[in-house]
Order: sequence, then C-alpha cells, then structure tokens
Amino acid sequence: MALRPEYRAFVVELFTGFGTVKVRPMFGAAGIFAGDIMLGVVADEKIYLKTDARSRKAYEGEGAKPFTFFKSSTGETIITSYFEVPERLYDDADELAQWARRAHEIALNSPTGRRKQRARTDRQPVRRRRRS
Repeated sequence: MALRPEYRAFVVELFTGFGTVKVRPMFGAAGIFAGDIMLGVVADEKIYLKTDARSRKAYEGEGAKPFTFFKSSTGETIITSYFEVPERLYDDADELAQWARRAHEIALNSPTGRRKQRARTDRQPVRRRRRS
C-alpha cells in the first residue's frame, strides 16, 4: 500500500527535532533517510526505527514490535531490526529526536552504513598542492 502524501509530510515534520529527513518509497513501504543512511521505515502508517541489541530493550520495554514482512519467494516471514516507535513519542518531538539520533548512529555503524561512508570517502577528490 502506498504512503499517503499527508502522512509522508507528517513524518517529515515529526522528525524536525532530529533534522532533515526524506521519506522514499521502497518495496510497498517507505524508508526514512538522513542523507543516504536509512534510519527508519514507514509501513501501514506506523514508524519503525533501526535498533541494535542494546537499544532494542527500550523498545521491547514499551511493548513495541519489530517490522516484519512476508517474503513470497521463500514463504517465510522476515523479522527486521526496525522496531515500532512507542506511541507516546508521537507527542514528544524532543524525545523522538533522541530515539532517532540513536537509530541514525546504529544505522551509520551497520555494515551498510560503514560501506556507504567508505564509498563517500573514496569519491572525495584528491587535492594536490600547487607548485609555486
């Protein structure tokens, strides 16, 4: 199901305390991106943020569930490392920004995030000293 434009705008506004994000469609859901790093997912008008073993405990303590999807080619349900944002954070932009910063840090330190950072560094032009 496609993300409604109004909900996309709502998500962007909700994350203003964190910084600029873009919400891009992908595979029937949408990714929440800060630059080229995906820190969250929007599916069925629910927001999920990237977690690791340590941060996941806070989500589980709030009763949050992971983002899952059905992989038709194998018939299995995939459980991701993205967990639903606790409902109370929709009304607390400052705390949501803290959770988003943590999710962004986790995404940056993931294998994909590190690979993107390396690629960005590799693309930097080499500056040569000018001869006088």
